Amino acid sequence: MNYNRAIEIFKQSATYNLSLLLLKQAQDFFETLGEMGLRTVQVFKLIFFDITKKEMNWKLVIEQCSRFAVDSLPITLSIVGMCSIIISMQVAPEMVKQGGEKFVGMLMGVVMTRELGAIMSGFAIISMIGSAYASEIATMRVTEQIDALKVLKVNPIDYLFVPRVVAGFIMMPIIVIIASTFGLICGGIAAYLSAHISRLNYISSLWQGLYIKDISVALGKSACFGAAIALISCTCGYLAYGGAKGVGLSTTKAVVWSFVAICIIDYIFATIFFF
Repeated sequence: MNYNRAIEIFKQSATYNLSLLLLKQAQDFFETLGEMGLRTVQVFKLIFFDITKKEMNWKLVIEQCSRFAVDSLPITLSIVGMCSIIISMQVAPEMVKQGGEKFVGMLMGVVMTRELGAIMSGFAIISMIGSAYASEIATMRVTEQIDALKVLKVNPIDYLFVPRVVAGFIMMPIIVIIASTFGLICGGIAAYLSAHISRLNYISSLWQGLYIKDISVALGKSACFGAAIALISCTCGYLAYGGAKGVGLSTTKAVVWSFVAICIIDYIFATIFFF
């Protein structure tokens, strides 16, 4: 009797509840990771190895390309431009004090091309497009629209995942090119206003710091970013349950997982090409 009473007291303790919470979070983590791996295999199989599929639904792909790039471009340019201005305003005066005004453009080129353009663009896309993908598919899941697609013999992975993943893979490098160019222009203006670095000096220094390797790595990395954001967001939405609360939780999970995935992919590319 005393033993049972001790068990009941332990189950009411904070240690027991915290342990249950950690176990639940760990289980949810591995389940989500496994589902993402499964959806990745299914998407790649449908794109490259499904001989029964007639052709890609390019109408859906073009529609998602428009959403991925055109609709998100203003917020992406705003974030990248402001980050570039902030960095240039802090770096340029200090470089001038040390006699390194000829290297401000080179520094901004390296920072923007290698990291800032792709990372900040990815964060903007996650906040606007990734969350939208997750909430849309989660709403379809909890309202049984995905079950209706299955009844109509429409593959949900082919109809919902593939166009979004292909659009992300295609359009993310284009977004990064535009955003990085805009960021370099904003950085040059900020360098002139904060440290009186001339336009000719900034541009000549900028060309010295740009390399084909940096640009090609940034484009490859950004393509992986776009595909990962779309795939993770769609997967988290696809796993939603529990009504409106489940939609909110799946959207939050999609944003968090996408941020983590971008950091991991960026680390892998940096290790392979620049370590």
